This record gives sequence, structure tokens and C-alpha cells, in this order.
Amino acid sequence: MKFTKLVLAGAVAVAAFAGAAQAQDKQIEEFRIGLLGGENAQDRLRSNECLREKVEDLLGVPTKLFAPADYNGVIEGLLGGNLDMAWLGASGYAKVYLEDPDAVEPVLVKINTDGSYGYHSFGFARRDSGIETLEDAKGADFAFGDPNSTSGYLIPSIEMPEALGMPVEEFFGDVSFSGGHEQSIIGVYNGDIDVSISWADGLGNWEDGYNSGAFRKAVDAGLVDMTELVQVWKSEVIPEGPIVVRKDLPSRVKLDVVALMASLESMDPECAYGVMAGEIKGMAPIDHSAYTSIVEARRRTIGE
Repeated sequence: MKFTKLVLAGAVAVAAFAGAAQAQDKQIEEFRIGLLGGENAQDRLRSNECLREKVEDLLGVPTKLFAPADYNGVIEGLLGGNLDMAWLGASGYAKVYLEDPDAVEPVLVKINTDGSYGYHSFGFARRDSGIETLEDAKGADFAFGDPNSTSGYLIPSIEMPEALGMPVEEFFGDVSFSGGHEQSIIGVYNGDIDVSISWADGLGNWEDGYNSGAFRKAVDAGLVDMTELVQVWKSEVIPEGPIVVRKDLPSRVKLDVVALMASLESMDPECAYGVMAGEIKGMAPIDHSAYTSIVEARRRTIGE
């Protein structure tokens, strides 16, 4: 999945809202950004503080970051109108859409360094465990990530049984949820979990945690040495989750925030690196049509 033309993506994103911005806008008193789980709250807040400052300066209202313990905290915040923007995984967006199609709208997607906008779910184990392939893991303890994670649950729950020829509950020993990507990575690294799954763009080197994703964040934080982990499974390409904004925000606010996000990598690469979990090429416009297959997959698999 590639965008053939990334140049002027920010201008395109701004133009998408230009007509709506002509309408009379209400004022907002604050702007609230939800930070999806996957790493500890302190690191999430630190990585996104530069974005908070930029949005606050742009909008001229207090801007706050919220880092709930799990994915559902951000999802419920968006559904309840208590958050104004978030970077969701595709499955998280699907849950919001299935519960309330009018709650949020997808506006931007992260573009990888090679121009693609997909990523993969990776199964992994400790290198010294003797597990080198998925087939080697029969009877081992296995952990999904968060039940609302695309790469940490939805896609593996569909693709792994197809690869194994049986449900994961029949193949593995104990099957559980770690609670998030960081918990999965640390759990395997420390030997508390035999096999788990997390996400990355699949570009660059395994020992670096690839170019972007949860592994890269864990490496940057000094939590793991990737040479002590081994990849045992890789999903098909998953569409990158969207940046979403609350649909009933004033159109001028949406216009300004989308323009800021679209230009973040060119304006402040260091900030973009922290916000977007590693190296990126930029941001490009996206809409609901890119996620219809994920919405349907979630409806069939999870039912909500």
C-alpha cells in the first residue's frame, strides 16, 4: 500500500476542510488529545509534550494530554466527547465507528519511510527459548496484547488460526492478554511470556526495532536488546490506523489541527519521531473508505 504522491500532503489535508471552515464556528475552551496505550503513561506523555505545546500555541486554548491505562480509555473518551483528537489503531477506529459513526472522522495517516502506510504484527520469542518458528511454539504460553489492538489482537486472531490450522487456544498452552505492546515486549524479554505479538513497520533492521513501531519505542527507551529476541511470525500488511478528530469540533479548529499534524514531520522531525513512534516520511490524508475492511473484520470477529 503506497501513496504515489506524498508531496504537498499537508496542503491537500488543509484543502479537505477549507469549504467547511467557511461556516460560523463556535469557540472551544480547551483541546484534549488522547494517547493510545502501548507504552507506559509517563513515556507517552513525554513523547507527546511537544505536540501539546504546538497545539496550545496554535489554538490559543489550554491543551491537555490524556494517557489512559488501555486502548478502551481513549475509545470511550472519544465516544463520550471527552477527547478531541487521537491516533487510533484501525481496530480501535472500527470500534468507535461501530458504536457511533458520527463520533469521529479519520483525517490523516502516517506514511512510512518507503512511502507505504501499512505495518505488520510480529510474533516473537526469546532467542534462547528454542522457539524459532510458530510451529515450534506448540504448547507454549502465548499472550495477545490489548483486545482493542489491531496488531495485538484482531489481525493475529484471524491470521494465526489460518496459519496453524486450528484455534490459537488449541495450539498454545495458556492464552492471555498482556495489556499492551510494551507489556508484551517486556514480558517475553523477561521470560514471563513464551510468545507474544507486537507491531512495527517492518522496514530497517530487526536489531533496531525496525524504523518505527512498538519495538523501536522499546529499544529507544532502553527496555530491550532486540538481538535477544527472535521473530517467529509476521502478518500480512495491516492498514495504518488514522489520526481522528471529534466530528462536531468547530471546522476552523479541525482545519488548523489537521494542518499542524500534516506538517509536523517537516516542521519538527524530532517531535514527529516521538509522536509517531519512530521514523516517518510524513502524513497524508485518509478517510473512512480506507478502513471498511477492518470495520467488517471487527464486526465479524469481535461483534462490536
